[in-house]
Amino acid sequence: MSTVTPIERLLAIMARLRDPQNGCPWDREQSFATIAPYTIEEAYEVADAIARGDMKELRDELGDLLFQVVFHARMAEEAGYFAFADVADAISEKMQRRHPHVFGTVEIRDAAAQTVAWEAHKAAERGAKAADVSVLADVPLALPALLRAEKIGKRVSRVGFDWPDSGAVLDKVREEVGEIAEAMTAKAPAESVSARVGEEIGDLLFAAAQLARHYQVNPETALRDANGRFERRFRFIEKKLAERGRSPSDATLDEMDALWDEAKRAERAPVG
Repeated sequence: MSTVTPIERLLAIMARLRDPQNGCPWDREQSFATIAPYTIEEAYEVADAIARGDMKELRDELGDLLFQVVFHARMAEEAGYFAFADVADAISEKMQRRHPHVFGTVEIRDAAAQTVAWEAHKAAERGAKAADVSVLADVPLALPALLRAEKIGKRVSRVGFDWPDSGAVLDKVREEVGEIAEAMTAKAPAESVSARVGEEIGDLLFAAAQLARHYQVNPETALRDANGRFERRFRFIEKKLAERGRSPSDATLDEMDALWDEAKRAERAPVG
């Protein structure tokens, strides 16, 4: 009976794939930089499986994400930086250190207090290991822009740099919309107008992310849901037009708008 554990089997497979003589040519050619986009993609596929409630798919996608961790760890081991065991040890130590109320004698009364303590631990760790002691230190540049905007806002809010309430954030959103309108009508070369409009749209999206944060809404999830709603409604338009022997390309905007409204009403209709 084999005593090889599943993780040992996976690590052995990864080592074989990277073997200089008998490995896979594609796997041998990869680097941290070339694999990083796949790692991000696999994380999104995990989130997608969760959103769809597909547990079989989630199992498979978690495996794909784990393989990305193993891939990076293998490349690091080859370069003499660290190995997979070091990764596992480091996260184990970190989790125990950040949960003294579970693995120690500290008492924390509720989830809100735990969040405060967690962030205090993270801040102390940042200060101990980095020359950059900014509140914004280590907010990853590679995060999706909306999610990074939320994290930036969350960080600075902890030192008091925030709007007093959600109403004030909404006022900022309205202000940014007005500035977009001003930029659109500016008397300037087209390239300059486009650049300024782009800048103001960025400010609007940042403000919208902060409004989401004030309502404990993840802006990335909110936009993903909005994308899903748009796709469902547009597919409804395509389906209804196809039933009439038509397609969006030969329908009028008024026809499609009417079908869009019909799709919205169908979504809101009570079931049963």
